[in-house]
Amino acid sequence: MSKRCPWCGDDPLYVAYHDTEWGVPCHDERTLFEFLVLEGAQAGLSWITILRKRENYRRAFDNFDVNRIARYDERDVARLLGDAGIVRNRLKIAASIGNARATLELYEAGESLDRLLWQFVDGRPRINHWRKPADVPATTAEAGALSKELKRRGFRFIGPTIIYAYMQATGMVNDHLVSCPRHKELGG
Repeated sequence: MSKRCPWCGDDPLYVAYHDTEWGVPCHDERTLFEFLVLEGAQAGLSWITILRKRENYRRAFDNFDVNRIARYDERDVARLLGDAGIVRNRLKIAASIGNARATLELYEAGESLDRLLWQFVDGRPRINHWRKPADVPATTAEAGALSKELKRRGFRFIGPTIIYAYMQATGMVNDHLVSCPRHKELGG
């Protein structure tokens, strides 16, 4: 009998995320940027903590509008540090603002997050065939190479482990277990 990946447990928010979003190939610029912010915020915390704060992040960070976030100043940093609805970590907040600025630099050079990111998987999801949670790696060579390229371009809070989680979330890799119905639904 097929069953969903065990990491989401039975929390309704986690289950909905697993069943409708995690591992779905994403090419939308705003959503790709949103996940950069959220995955960076998650460092050292559980993903369910970030999922529960996601709507607060959307509100606090102007619905992940990179043009607006890139213009944030110290008043905005102070506002964000005082917002109990998000992770109030100065380094993570500064990285989010800096990542918006780095994203704008991509756009100004005629590039996009979508093209930059997806080239590391040759433009299509890597389909893995993991049988148990212990088989799923924390990072891969592609995640390391992407992390290095993002750092070169001025992005922060994007180490290889964070980037691999990002690749899973945005469907660059299909890491649903083979026993999970979503594995096959997403091309496995």
